[in-house]
Amino acid sequence: MQESHQRPHHYTATMHLVSYFRSGDAMRSRSVSPLVLAARLEVPRPPASVVADWERDIHGQLGLEPGDVAPLPLARTRRRWPDLRPCVSAAADWMQQFGLRDLLTDSDIALMACRGARFHHDGAQYGGAAFCNLFLSEDKGLDVWFPFAGQRIPLAQGTVLVFDTCQPHAVVERGSDRFDAAAFGPGRDCSQVFLTWELPVQDAALARLLGIEFDVEAVQLDDEQVRRDGQALEVCAQTGRPL
Repeated sequence: MQESHQRPHHYTATMHLVSYFRSGDAMRSRSVSPLVLAARLEVPRPPASVVADWERDIHGQLGLEPGDVAPLPLARTRRRWPDLRPCVSAAADWMQQFGLRDLLTDSDIALMACRGARFHHDGAQYGGAAFCNLFLSEDKGLDVWFPFAGQRIPLAQGTVLVFDTCQPHAVVERGSDRFDAAAFGPGRDCSQVFLTWELPVQDAALARLLGIEFDVEAVQLDDEQVRRDGQALEVCAQTGRPL
């Protein structure tokens, strides 16, 4: 069930970004969408035993440092928490309004954890995708901040997002525009666990929804990357500014 819905809206980006991504055996170019779809859904609360299991992995096996993002064992969580299935169904139901329910259910799913997230983009690995993320952890005073797109989404249990993988972003303290590793130290309960789906941007309905245009520049590259004004884009992990 959807508790509230933030209507998607466009932001006029000040920086022109282009993604170069692999499509089969060929490389293609495309525009990078500044659009972020967001809502807060009603989802089951994970039981304390499952949360404790996540925390053991985060602090033990994974040893997540501030800013790290890493996968958790999805199969184990499915076994221990049958109500994970209604969480997946809630995300699929929300995507139905955009005509993308089947796209979500047919896409790869993973369970992820982070202790904040440094500014980054995922265009070198996932340039042909958009992410759909559904957050399962409670509100811990954190935002997802997209500095190039001017979009800030508060994170709480049931927050769902769809965004372009090539759009730089970070998980920061609420209201902050910087990633401060000291704010995510061992003394703070700041872990976030979320489901994520890789949605293929070459799906016509998704590309239309995000306003993505293809073959916007001639491709003379062999590697996936994001470029700005003809140069490969890297961003400062603390500020998100171009390097």
